[in-house]
This record gives sequence, structure tokens and C-alpha cells, in this order.
Amino acid sequence: MQGPLALPCPAIPPMTGIASDRGDALRVIFGRRGVVIGVVHCPPLPGAPAYDGASAEAICDRALADAEAYVAGGVDGLIIENHGDIPFLKPAEIGPETAAMLAVITDRVRRATGVPLGINVLANAAIPALAVARASGARFIRVNQWANAYIANEGLVEGEAGRALRYRAALHGQDIRVFADAHVKHGAHAIVADRPIGELVRDVEFFHADAVIATGQRTGDAATAAELAEVRAATALPVLVGSGVTAGNVAAMLAGADGVIVASSLKRDGVWWNEVEVARVRAFMARAR
Repeated sequence: MQGPLALPCPAIPPMTGIASDRGDALRVIFGRRGVVIGVVHCPPLPGAPAYDGASAEAICDRALADAEAYVAGGVDGLIIENHGDIPFLKPAEIGPETAAMLAVITDRVRRATGVPLGINVLANAAIPALAVARASGARFIRVNQWANAYIANEGLVEGEAGRALRYRAALHGQDIRVFADAHVKHGAHAIVADRPIGELVRDVEFFHADAVIATGQRTGDAATAAELAEVRAATALPVLVGSGVTAGNVAAMLAGADGVIVASSLKRDGVWWNEVEVARVRAFMARAR
């Protein structure tokens, strides 16, 4: 009679992220790859240093004007972001007023435009972003540091994946996808920089992200071709370029990526806090297509 040690061992499947079982996030959300996602940089929200007492209606109107300009120019979707709240807080320090205002803005933008929406709550606030997405009908969130710790302008910022995925499950929000940066801008990415970008990308995938975002070093900086190639080689997930995309380089970026996230170059004078110009968006989309 054979003992337990004589039983054949089943083959162990390769280690992979759950995202591989959730379908291609870009095709699920947008129906295609090669997408262009514009970023609505909201003005300073209540509680931010630069908030001037503007009414909720005025704040919504400003965000909606940019959203409608993007959509009129032909983008595929939008990310709603509290970029006007500079300097940003760590996730645990962000007040409920920020999520509340973003949920109201996002709901108005969704109703007015009908395009798929994402949420980015700065800095790195995945749980507030999930709350906003669940309340407003947004389809995805962007998280700048999903899997590892890094040193940023806000100090030591830790990856949010473990807490955020449990929170998403508690909300029954598994349909909200996660677009996660790898080697994110504005930070020392791995504290001692002893791991290549490819390994950081694999961490993001293993921690159940649905898409990977490559960026440059700061807002408006483009990812290099070498960095984009390294990110692409490390994952089967959709890859997007998340900063520094212009009408001049978008064709090259889309040759190596599945989508781009763009904002500054589509604003008046190319400055992120100015309004979106429809003519710039249309010229950009002509190059992108």
C-alpha cells in the first residue's frame, strides 16, 4: 500500500496576477486598444491650500468645461483628478471633503459626456478613489504607487494594493479596474534603486493591477523608448504612457503602447492649469489615429 509521499504531485501553475482572468481592461472598458484618455485637472477643492471659496457649482462647471472640450476633440475617455490640490497629502491625511467633491464632479461629467471615466486621487489615495468610482459610476482608478514603497514629495509613500483590494471587495466593486504606474514619476522608486523596472512591473501585475502605466520623471516628462520597451517586455497587461505625450510624439508612443494619458499638451499654452483647447485636442487625435 502506498503512503502519502508516493502520491503524484500535481503540476503547479505559473505565478500570475488575477488580472489575467479578468479580460483585457482596455477592451472591456473602451472596446479597443490604442486609446487616448484625457485628464481633467480639477481646480482647488475645498480644504486645499489654494481653494478660494468657490461654490461646488463653479468647481463642477470648470471641470465639466474641460471634460466637454476633450470629448468634442475625440478622446476615448477621461480621468478626473484633484491636481489643483497641490501640495498633496499622504492618503491617510486626505479629508472626506475631497472624495465628496470628486464624486459630485465625476457624476456630472459622466452624465454630460457618456465616455468611460477613471479617478485619480492625489497623492496615491486608492481607497478614496475607489469610493469616488463606486459612488459616481467611474470604470477605473489610477494609482501611482500600487505595489512598492517610494520616497516622494509627500514623504515615504507605501503601496496601496493590499488595503485597496480588500476595500474594493467590501464595496462589491470588482468591476472597477486598477491602472497602476510602474516606476512612477516624482519619486525615488525603490528606495535603494536595487531592482530594475521590469521587476517593479511584475510586482504591479502580481498585485492584481489591470493595466500598467509608464511615465517620465515629472508631470510633462515623457517615458523614454527604452523604458517603455522594458515595461512592455515585463507584462502581458495593457501598457499606457502616462505623461509627456504630445501631438509630436503620440504616434511613436502608440507604436509601443496600448494607450496614452494626456493633459498638459492639450491645454492653452501647454500649461496644465489652463483650460483645454478643442483645437489642440483635435490636432492631437488626428496624429493619434
